[in-house]
Amino acid sequence: MKLRLSTTAKILLALACTAAAIIGFMLKLPREFRHMDKELHSMFYFLAAAFFNLLFVQRSLLKHVLVFILLYLFGAGIERAQEYSNRFFRTRIHGRYDPEDVQANLEGLLAFSAIWFVVVILWLLFKKKQTGSAS
Repeated sequence: MKLRLSTTAKILLALACTAAAIIGFMLKLPREFRHMDKELHSMFYFLAAAFFNLLFVQRSLLKHVLVFILLYLFGAGIERAQEYSNRFFRTRIHGRYDPEDVQANLEGLLAFSAIWFVVVILWLLFKKKQTGSAS
């Protein structure tokens, strides 16, 4: 699927979504959602990987790996920032650094990567079959 957005529009969209994610992650979850914190982390990173891969990557393995690494580092950085924000603002706006959240982020990224690899391999096989039968 080709997106018909200019590179500038893609970058602005990515920056806006990243800013919204930072703001969202810096706030404490409402009590109703705290029992499913890990699932929400996995789901968010799965969807973030899908978003950035559709926006920028398409079928490039190198770009996919770069997005994976950047999202993983973003997740670890957000966890550190959440802990630091409590000291900085001298009030508890979020919980503590939780390595289990970083693990849940990684699980979401790995789940998306597994699906991405299968889809790309199937696309390549289909394309090769189409090219081979045209001759």
